[in-house]
Amino acid sequence: MLYLVRHGRTAANAQGRLQGRLDQPLDDVGQRQAAAMAAHVRSVSAGIEEVWCSSMLRASQTAAHYGVAPTVDDRWIEVDFGIYDGRPIREMPQSVWTSWREDADFAPEGGESFRSVAARVNEACSELLARSADRDIVVVSHMMPIKTAVAWALETPLAIMFHTQLSQGALCRIGIGAYGPTLHSFNETIPLP
Repeated sequence: MLYLVRHGRTAANAQGRLQGRLDQPLDDVGQRQAAAMAAHVRSVSAGIEEVWCSSMLRASQTAAHYGVAPTVDDRWIEVDFGIYDGRPIREMPQSVWTSWREDADFAPEGGESFRSVAARVNEACSELLARSADRDIVVVSHMMPIKTAVAWALETPLAIMFHTQLSQGALCRIGIGAYGPTLHSFNETIPLP
C-alpha cells in the first residue's frame, strides 16, 4: 500500500497563504497532526518499510514521526507558485486560477505548470506503486503532488484537483489491483486531542 500523507500545518497554512516553495516548519498544530497521523498509519499498516518525502522542512518534520529514515525525493515537492508564493490565497487574481484550471501548461512568472508537476509525480508513483505491491510505503508530500497522484491513480484529467479538498495532515491510500492503481481512501483525517 502507498500511504500519501500531506504534511502538517505551518504558519503559512494557518494564515491562508500559498506556500509552494516557502520552506516553513510545522507549527504546534502541525506537529500534533503529524504525530496523530503517523500513529494512525502505524496502526493500520502491516509495517512501514519505506518513508519518502520532499526536501521541504514541513515534509521532513512530518516524515520524522514514522520512525524510518526518509528518502528525500523532490519529485514530491510542492508546485512552485512563482511570484505568488507566500501570497494570501484570497488575493490571487481570478484569472490565474482560471488559467490553471483551463490550461495544464500554464505557469505563473517564476513558477511551474501542473503538467510539469504531473510528469514528475506520475513517474514517482509508477516506481513506488510497483514497490508497494508487497510492502507499505509512506510518502510525505504536499497538496498538489498528492492530488496529482490521485488523478494519476484514477486516470482523470488534472482538473480534478480543483474539485477535491485535501486537509493538512491528511492521508490518501493507493494500492495496486488487477487493473493497476486503485484509490482506497482520500482525505482521511485524525481528530486531534
